Amino acid sequence: MLRRAPPTSLPELEARAAALTGLPLARLAAELDSPVPADLRRAKGWVGQLVEAALGAEGGSHPEPDFDALGVELKTIPVGRDGGPRESTFVCTAPIEGAFEASWETSRVRRKLARVLWVPIAGDRGEPPGARTIGAPRLWVPSPVEDAALAGDWLQLSELIAGGELHRIHGRLGAVLQLRPKAANAADYAWMLDEEGAWVRSVPFGFYLRARFTRGVLGA
Repeated sequence: MLRRAPPTSLPELEARAAALTGLPLARLAAELDSPVPADLRRAKGWVGQLVEAALGAEGGSHPEPDFDALGVELKTIPVGRDGGPRESTFVCTAPIEGAFEASWETSRVRRKLARVLWVPIAGDRGEPPGARTIGAPRLWVPSPVEDAALAGDWLQLSELIAGGELHRIHGRLGAVLQLRPKAANAADYAWMLDEEGAWVRSVPFGFYLRARFTRGVLGA
């Protein structure tokens, strides 16, 4: 897959993203010499990697933003033809292995969400990946109200992690931010401290934004 050089400024990044609006993924894939998968069940990261390459993002799962020099995280988000998000959005992995974070301001979730370039990918469920189209991007910085809501959920969930109480975490916790298992397969695991301070095996967890929150972010 071909990859553009990283943008050197926010206006350049926004201009690149705006130029992709309305483009079918098949056309962008042809421009970047990338084969189009028949479906996304075995190629879940393909859409994100394609847009990363087109915009010049560094990519990968490192804890810093995708455009580190600009302090911008890139998030492609699947939306229906009505513009509404179809699923929750992965933010980053959760530090359950004992590297507990001292504050919201220095947390990896806050670093990832400090400034986000949202790129909607419009298409109906079951629609071939190449037929899906890129929507209008939005560069988003959390408002004080949004930041406070994220911080509140992060604190509640992080306290459960720090106390070794992952068994108390369920899908209803968190108004805008969730903590959910994230494992590629049954062999994936992480080590964590339990309530007694002993090291035990656990599935990896990740932080996710609820779809109703990202719907508001996108103005859908």
